[in-house]
Amino acid sequence: MKKIYNLKKIKKIHFVGIGGIGISAIAKMMMKEGKKVSGTDLVISEIAEELKAKGAKFYKGHNARYLGKDTDLVIYSPAVPKGNPERKKARKLKIPELSYPEVLGILSRGKRTIAVSGTNGKTTTTAFSGLMLEAAGFDPTVIVGSKVKTFKEGNLRMGKGKYFVVEGCEWRAHMLNLLPYGIVLTNIEEDHLDYYRDLNHIIKTFEEYIQKLPKDGFLVLNADDPVSRRLKFPNVKVLTYGIKNKAQLVARNIKVKKEKQLFDLVRDGKKLGAFSVFVPGRFNIYNALAASSMALELGVSVDTIKKVLEGFPGTWRRFERIGKRGGAQIILDYAHHPTAIRETIRATKEFYPKKRILVVFQPHQHSRTKKLFYDFIS
Repeated sequence: MKKIYNLKKIKKIHFVGIGGIGISAIAKMMMKEGKKVSGTDLVISEIAEELKAKGAKFYKGHNARYLGKDTDLVIYSPAVPKGNPERKKARKLKIPELSYPEVLGILSRGKRTIAVSGTNGKTTTTAFSGLMLEAAGFDPTVIVGSKVKTFKEGNLRMGKGKYFVVEGCEWRAHMLNLLPYGIVLTNIEEDHLDYYRDLNHIIKTFEEYIQKLPKDGFLVLNADDPVSRRLKFPNVKVLTYGIKNKAQLVARNIKVKKEKQLFDLVRDGKKLGAFSVFVPGRFNIYNALAASSMALELGVSVDTIKKVLEGFPGTWRRFERIGKRGGAQIILDYAHHPTAIRETIRATKEFYPKKRILVVFQPHQHSRTKKLFYDFIS
């Protein structure tokens, strides 16, 4: 079946799995462009309620009757199987289907796309990056896998500028759908081993991804990540950042004081100033460095970067302080990879050194839990 690549001509779209944090941003975008949107999901979530309030027609559950014959396009979450009744009906009616990653790929071809990829830290780094370009007056379009408090749409910022900031997810190699101008790479670890054979397979896939960069594009690389340093990328402009190893952009003299992190930002041996972030953990300093490297490459001023980092409000479900109970601070975090969990616990201890910490963990994906079981329990 021939796929549709000109989304501007589409008038009515049906989303299968519309409640996902990424695909819901596309639904919002399409509604803002005047298209009729309907969608289904298994639960009526907070996101689903938000979409309904904006005018989307929402159906709980999955049923072929929810797909209208006058639908021009079906967009589905990658988690939705081919045997889904709405997808089966779409094929019967010869209504084109696109996955959420395929739609991101189409959008990336119309902009200068900054794709944030890696095992950990994609969402916060994407938020940092989008906010920096926004503050610099670039008027970017941003899709983030969470909700940014200063974005009116939370997981979406619609802009008229030439830049598109988005997460390039490695699950099932979905980032290969993108056509990036710049890639911001956080780190690489073993993950999604239901798809990848091993770490070497992951590395080869990232190398294929990096080769999609244009001649005037760039790669932002974590100099402290041993796996990222194994990547081979001939003829690519590389910008490095780190804390421990030699890099072009580094954070020095890191301190934690009154629930904020302080550090000196140094570029090519020259101190750019004293910076701070109100989110915990060394991983968030790495995220800040990654976004700052990208922003500096695009000409964003040091003062603008500093203001964004200092004013960063955090994102939904990323060390989100959701309230107190019995005097105890309750924090919600999306960490689901062993490294992310370990670093989140370490960050919590840094911010609350005199507190007793209780951790409740909900496993995410059966395959990840099984493959990395001993990493989780260690």
